[in-house]
Parts: sequence; C-alpha cells; structure tokens
Amino acid sequence: MMINFICWQSTKLAWILALLLNLVMMIQVHGQPASSGFISIDCGLRNSSSYNDSATGLRFDPDGGFVEGGMRKQMSQEFIANARNEQQKTLRSFPGGSRNCYTLPSIIGKKYLLRATFTYGNYDGLNKTLDGSLFLFGLHIGVNFWEAVNLTNYEPWAMVWKEVLTVAPSNSVSACLVNFGSGIPFISSLELRPLEDTMYPFFNTSVSIGLYSRFRLGNVTDFITRYPTDNYDRIWQNHATEYPWMDINTTNKVETLPGNNFFNIPSVIMQNALTLDMNNPGVINYSTAHPNVDTKTLQLLPIFHFAEINGSNPNRRFDIYSAGELLFSGFSPSRFQVDSLYQNGRFLHNPNATFRLKMTGTSTLPPLINAQEVYFLVRMDNLTTDTKDVNYMKEVKNHYNLTRINWNGDPCSPREYSWEGLTCDYSKSNQNPRIVSVNLSASGLKGGLAVSFMNMVSLENLDLSHNNLTGAIPDYQLNSLKIINLSNNQLVGPIPDSILRRFQAGLLDLRLEGNPVCSKFKDTYCSNKKKNTIQTMVIAVTVPVVLVSLLVLMCIIWKLCWKGKSDHVDYAMYEEETSLHVDLRRFTYIELKLITNDFQSIIGKGGFGIVYHGKLENGDEVAVKVLMETSIAESTDFLPEVETLSKVHHKNLVTLKGYCQNKKCLALIYDFMSRGNLQQLIRGGDDYSLNWEQRLHIALDAAQGLEYLHESCTPSIVHRDVKTPNILLDKNLVGIISDFGLSRAFNDAHTHISTVAAGTLGYLDPEYHATFQLTVKTDVYSFGIVLLEIITGQPPVLMEPQTFHLPNWVRYKIAMVNIHDIVDKRLLDQYDVSSLQSVVDLAMNCVENVAINRPAMTEVVSRIKELLPVVARGKFSGSASTSSMNPMDAEIRRKFQLTISGVGNEEKSFRSGYTGGMSELIPLSGR
Repeated sequence: MMINFICWQSTKLAWILALLLNLVMMIQVHGQPASSGFISIDCGLRNSSSYNDSATGLRFDPDGGFVEGGMRKQMSQEFIANARNEQQKTLRSFPGGSRNCYTLPSIIGKKYLLRATFTYGNYDGLNKTLDGSLFLFGLHIGVNFWEAVNLTNYEPWAMVWKEVLTVAPSNSVSACLVNFGSGIPFISSLELRPLEDTMYPFFNTSVSIGLYSRFRLGNVTDFITRYPTDNYDRIWQNHATEYPWMDINTTNKVETLPGNNFFNIPSVIMQNALTLDMNNPGVINYSTAHPNVDTKTLQLLPIFHFAEINGSNPNRRFDIYSAGELLFSGFSPSRFQVDSLYQNGRFLHNPNATFRLKMTGTSTLPPLINAQEVYFLVRMDNLTTDTKDVNYMKEVKNHYNLTRINWNGDPCSPREYSWEGLTCDYSKSNQNPRIVSVNLSASGLKGGLAVSFMNMVSLENLDLSHNNLTGAIPDYQLNSLKIINLSNNQLVGPIPDSILRRFQAGLLDLRLEGNPVCSKFKDTYCSNKKKNTIQTMVIAVTVPVVLVSLLVLMCIIWKLCWKGKSDHVDYAMYEEETSLHVDLRRFTYIELKLITNDFQSIIGKGGFGIVYHGKLENGDEVAVKVLMETSIAESTDFLPEVETLSKVHHKNLVTLKGYCQNKKCLALIYDFMSRGNLQQLIRGGDDYSLNWEQRLHIALDAAQGLEYLHESCTPSIVHRDVKTPNILLDKNLVGIISDFGLSRAFNDAHTHISTVAAGTLGYLDPEYHATFQLTVKTDVYSFGIVLLEIITGQPPVLMEPQTFHLPNWVRYKIAMVNIHDIVDKRLLDQYDVSSLQSVVDLAMNCVENVAINRPAMTEVVSRIKELLPVVARGKFSGSASTSSMNPMDAEIRRKFQLTISGVGNEEKSFRSGYTGGMSELIPLSGR
C-alpha cells in the first residue's frame, strides 16, 4: 500500500509539473511580439551592426550572412535627402553572374510573405532609369520566375517593392536576382514575414501569388499603413479622394467573424470606407493598372474587403464585376463585420485590371469599399534539386571554400542556371532532379577528400583530377558510382577494399595515376596503360589519315596552280553564247571572281551550292549564290526560274540583280541582307532579341511576299520552301523572302503541281504525302510553322526530351498548362496577350492538316495587319509591377480623381498612370 501511495503521489506531482510547464510556455508564446519570426535585411549595409527602423521599430540586419558575391553600394548624395527610410540609402549590386541568390532560414511547409525593395538612387552615376534605355531584371522565388523589376523611366529616388506569398519548400527560402542583359540587378532590402497557415488558402507548394496591388480607402492621412498596425507587415496604400466620392468612418471596432481567419485584416483599416454622394448614380468603375506593367499577361485574383460602417440600418446592395464579368451579385456587407469576397483559386483574365461596383435596383444606398488586394499567379512548376544533394554540395562548397560565380541558388534548377561542373538527371518529371556527375577537375582543391560525396546516392561520375588533394582515399561505398577520377593529386594509400572489388568486377572505372599511392600499386588504375593504348590507337588511325590528306592537299595545290594559269582561258570558253531574254545583267565568271574577291567570304551553304558576299563596282553589297559544276547537271530548272524571277518585283521579295550562265558555273546575284535571316535572330544567340512588335512586322512582311507570289504573279508561283532561314532581314529588319530554287509556277488551268517532294523537314505540308500535289496552300502550311517559330523560339522539330513536331508541341503545352508557357522566354513576358492568342490561332489555322481548311495568304495578311495597331498602341517596356513612393506623392494624391458613371450617362472610369496636360491619376495599388 505504501509503495502504491508513493507512486500515485509521484504521478500526481509529475502531472502538476507538466501542467505548470505548459502554462509557462503558453505565457511565453502569447507574450512574444507580433514580429516574432520576422527577418529584415538591409542590403549593402556597410555597418556590420543591426539597427531598429524608425518607422516600424523592426530590427534590420546586414545582408552579409545571407548572400555571396555582389558589391555594396550607396545611393548618390544628391538623393539621400529623398530617402524615406534607411534601407533606401544602401544597396547591393550584382554585376557578375547571371543569377545571384539570397537564402533566408524558414520552416518547411510554412506560409510566408517575401518582400524585396529597390531604390536605384543613381548609385553608379549612369542615370540608368532615365537614360531612355530599358532597365529591367528578373526575380526568382526559389527556382521559379516570380516577376520582372522594370525601373525604366522611374525617378532615381523612387522606391519599388515586390511581394510574393509562398510556401517554404525546405528549411530555407531563396530570392534570386536574374540578369536579363538590360541593366545590372540590385536590391535595397529583403523582408520575410511568417503568415498563419489558414491565411490566403488559394496558394500552396505548387502555386504562389505575387502582389499586384493592396490598398485601403477612406480618409487616412498616412500614405501607407504597415507594421505594427498590421501584425503581418503587409503594406496597405491609401488614396485620398475628392467629390463626388465620400469618405465614411467609424470608431466602432470592426470584427472578424469567428473561423474567418483567411486574411486577418486589421480593424483600423476596415474602420474607413469610400462610397458615393447620394446625389450621384450608384456605379463605381475603377482600374488598378500601373506604369511599366502589362496586365494582359497576368492572371489576377482580386480580394474585396467590405464592412458596413454606416451607423443607421442601411439597405446597401450591389453587384461586383471584374472586366465586365459578374463575380458576385446582390452583395450586402455586414454591419461592423469583415466580409472578404474572392473566388478561391480562380485567376481571372482582366487585361486592364478594371473593376466595377454597381448598385442594384432594390438598394437605397450606393456601393462602398473598405480595402482590396489583387494578386497574380506565380507558377511553381520547376522542382528544386533533391534536398540531400543540395546539402551535400553545400558541404563540398564549404569544405573546399569554392567561390565559383555561378554556384548560387539551386544546383540543378532551373536548368539554364545549373551549377557549372554538375550534371543533373531530370528524366523523372515528377521528382526532384538528382546530381549524377560532379566535375571539379583543375579547380585548385586542397586538403582531404570530402566525405560528402559518398552520401550522394545518385552520383555516377566524380572527377577530382588535377588538384592538390592529400591524405587517404575514403571508402566511397556507392553502388551508383561508375567513374572515379582522382588522378594527378597527392593521395596516399591504402585503397579501400570496396572500391578495389568494384574495380576488379568491372563495375567502376578508377583512375589514380599521378598520385603517391601509385608507388605501392602497379595495377591499371595507376598506370598510363590505357592512355598508351589510346595513343597507339590514335597513331594507328592518324598516320593513314595524314598520308591521305597530304595526297589530297597535293592534288588541290596542283589543281589550284593549274586553275590559276588557265582561269581566263578555260572559263571564258565555257560561257554560254546565247543569253537569256531577261532584263537582267549577265555576269561572266571572271566578273564573279572580282565581285567576290576571288570567292573569299562565305555567308551561306546549302544543297544548291555556296553563297558568297560580294560588292559591285558602284559599292552595292550583293549575295552571290553559286551552283558549282558538280550540281549543274541536276539543276535543269535554273534558267527557266531566272526568267520567271526576273519578272518578280516586290518589296518583300529578294531582288535578283543578275545571273551568270556558264557551263562550269551557274550563279544568281541578289541584294545583300545585312541582318542575316530570321532563324538566326530567333535562335542564333543572345546578342539581339526581337521584341513582339518586330516579330509581327517580320511575319507581315513574309506574308505579303507570299501573297504577291500567289495572287499577283501570272502565272501564280508556289515557293515550296518557306522557312525561317529563307526569310532574310535588311538593316531595318524588313523581312525579305529568298531562295526560290524550288519555286514552281502554275496557271489558272491548274490547281496544283504534281512533282517530287520539295521543302524542308518540319515545314512540308502533310497533305503532300497523300496526294503528291503542291498548291499555294502548301506555302500557307509552311508559313504557319514559321509563325509558331516566331512565337515560341523553338525549331520546327523538337528533339528533347522526346521528338515533337512544333504544332503538336504547342497543342500539348496549351492543353497541359497555358498559352504563356509556349512563348519564347527571350520576350521576357513583354507582349500583348490578346495579340498573342490571335497569332497562335492564326498559326494553328495555317497548319491544318487539310489544305482546304487553311486560310489564303490574303486573309493571313489581313489578320496580321489588324493586330499590329493594337500592339503598337499597347507598347510597353516591361512586365514588371512596380510600387513607387517619392516626394511627389502628396501632390499626386491631391490630384487623384475618381469619376462616377451615371444612369443614362456614358460610363466613365478612373485610370491609373500619368498623363501629360491632364489631371494626374495615381493607381490604387501604387505599384
């Protein structure tokens, strides 16, 4: 009994102690400040100590521990006085590397608000925001594109901020700045704010949301409201209003209904609202569009926050529209309670970011609004590298103190920013990429071999050769390893048994030559036997090749010498005596040699022969297409085509200036196109990238050229080889169709040409394979492929990860994701989405399998012409959303107007932006 009594007493005491401990913990948790878990970084801060921000009281830390690389900079002294906070005064600039990342600690699976701010301040003295050029760089949230930062035409002191709500994928969150080649990326501050798990239920691990606008309405003096008023430090912009708008407010607390904790809007924000004077009709139209932002490319999700704060018992009911689409009908806000309206997970197409609140017929009061948030979709499609591989590579990086400029952010993702020296496996599309190869050869490594490599279970190839590694060889017990190259280091024995066994079984290629350990071992892994074998094979192959090459070279030299002596005689005797009956200059072979400087400069090659650059006596540059002797016998169409093309004259068709008619050499002389061809500009490199409007103009040029061949020539001409390499570009980027080598003419009595196959793989009309007939619709099909190349930047046949014909790839992408995923990434999201949809539709019409369903080139020309004025009117320099705060804010707010549309009157709406000579209007979001 006594023992039982003592045990019971001990158990009771334990329960009491546990209860007290829980109470203490609860007191500690509830006693924590609202800013618990906040991370605030002042980028480029020169002082190594932290400080408290004067406006928010939040502590800001230097950024040294969160980023590698970059340069600390300070805004120009002339703008220091304009800074509204300490964070604007300093920044970190990243002139090196294509991607530079900040890594912030987080809790895996937790929701966060991440905010980055940017104040240029003319820190580099180049006046980049106002020099007339595009100032644009990108932001990634982890391994996915977040948004572009477009500072073009912004005042140097203006502050721009970007926010994204995201779920932490691991124990860290990365924010990366990406260099687009249009200005050096920089950042002023970076802030991470934890959110409640229940907040903003429409984003998750696969979808994040970027802030487009967040504003509060009513009579509020401060331009922005943030922490400590908002526990989550969301920035709410305020906008003053003038008649006929009315501000109403209350001192009563506006409650959030129990269980409705999706947004946790502060009561003080909901205590103010904006409505209409009763003498005005009850329709509110407004737009949240911003400068430097193309809303057409964004998918928006608006959230409306309402609370009835009228002291009487009101009858207020209204409908809510987005870009003319009814979202909510007959809504009546609750008295002194927050009503937040949104469509869960549904992102809207709202090209002008316009919204309408319209009073219903049974309502006695006009609409009101307290606050609104608008977010845009941020896809999180790219998968991060396997977490374990990331950690092991970071251990390797720290172990060897590696400072490679591109070893920043995620090692494998996105693919275009993967770390130099790594090969990753992306074959499993639904799984995180794994590192399969590490090449750190000749990287200046010192010290012992890192044991982290042995933990990378997918590693197949490890190359650490030509370094200064010392010590023993670790027991790398990895069945995945196929190659370990440790040659030319300072490694000593012994060699682990597990490695030797795998080597002896032929499962592992081990290379240790050039290490002290090889003084004790003489196996093949320590010798140059393999190398010698390779050298022997190389010699055995090379000697005969060299001998044959010498014989060939002697023949060429003999032929050239003979040719040099006999050019004037031999080629003169081969000139055709009868000229063609065409109004074109006929060139002799000797003249061709003079024009091309003895055929020195080759600018193109193909099955027809070689194209040389030349210059006429008057200085005009020309392209000389030479069909050499070996191909002449197969070119029965050359002379008839010269006669046909001599009659073709159009601004979008290459001009034939002359020809050479020689039994040993046939040639065509064309105008020289200095910008090369369309394929080169679309896929040939990054020196120059065509924008959306330029691409449409080139498409129109090519379409007009084909229309002329089909409709204006008698007989009509089918080009038969329409493709991007055959669309040349002059110095003004005017598209010129070339290469009529396969062209055929047919008269009205014939609707088609029966002939052998023509054209190029990927461009050829599929109907040809069934009918063996070519018509003008064959060119239409090929032009459709050209249009898809212009849109996507992809070749007509994609080979990886599997073979796709471009039209099928486009159909697949649109069906699986959305239309924006097919657009050429070099456009940087700078395009008119409505014209994009129209061009895609036109291209898909052109590539219909049945020719009769394809439009004629006349219709194609007409449809492209209709699109170009729309694109020109909607010109923009970037797709970035921006938030601007500067000393002009007060003046802008005074000029801010909201125009009310009336019953029976033409509806008007207020618009954001800046207009010369008109009342300046500030966007509700201020971004």
